[in-house]
Amino acid sequence: MKISIVTVVYNGAATIASAVESVLAQDHPEVEYIVIDGGSKDATVDILKSYGDKIAVLVSEPDKGIYDAMNKGLARATGDIVGILNADDFYTDSQVLSAVARQMQAAGTDALIGDLIFVKPERLDRVVRYYGSQNFGLHKFQRGDMPPHPTFFVKRAIYDRLGNFDTQYRMCADYDLMLRFLYIGRVSYTYLHKVMVTMRMGGITNQGIRSKLQVNREIMHSMRKNGLPTSYLRVYSKYFTKIFQLLKLNL
Repeated sequence: MKISIVTVVYNGAATIASAVESVLAQDHPEVEYIVIDGGSKDATVDILKSYGDKIAVLVSEPDKGIYDAMNKGLARATGDIVGILNADDFYTDSQVLSAVARQMQAAGTDALIGDLIFVKPERLDRVVRYYGSQNFGLHKFQRGDMPPHPTFFVKRAIYDRLGNFDTQYRMCADYDLMLRFLYIGRVSYTYLHKVMVTMRMGGITNQGIRSKLQVNREIMHSMRKNGLPTSYLRVYSKYFTKIFQLLKLNL
């Protein structure tokens, strides 16, 4: 079972090597790695080129945003399963993709979700939040909640059937895509009880109050577009669950 991993990056010289090396270290025998660079001005492209043909597809050109770049990667993916790994993230160990393949084959599902941890950028051994999928249910989409996107793996055929990322959203096209796939499209999924990805704090959706307001406006728009009943009160209630993600660290 071939797995395609897509990473998009722009001026990511400080972190891109850890993402790339975590993919190249995977023990799964069939991995296609695709990196889409947005025309970086720093040393990102030089770092990527240093890996040679270990990166199956490397594109460096301007794009219209992170989700446009992800769509470029999806268009080039030839694997049976596709996963997205952000340039600031890395797989926690070399068995992640082989575990994904085994779990999806055993469960006979079209998608998979798992667990993720957040760390401080300056202290990668310091876990500050646990973001798990063990208790995820489809009803949580109604409050704007979703499984961690970097742990979401789905068969390539599902993208062909249900579409790629909606680029009208600047910050929450991942929510919109999973809503369309899992809630609206009822794509079958399984849960892998494993911390799959380590994420550095400080991504596009974690840049303060203004970014959170924008994220939630986009989430509400996606819900209305897809005919999902909700309210701002319900959407903002999801932040209370973040407490339990922090408490999980002490369990």
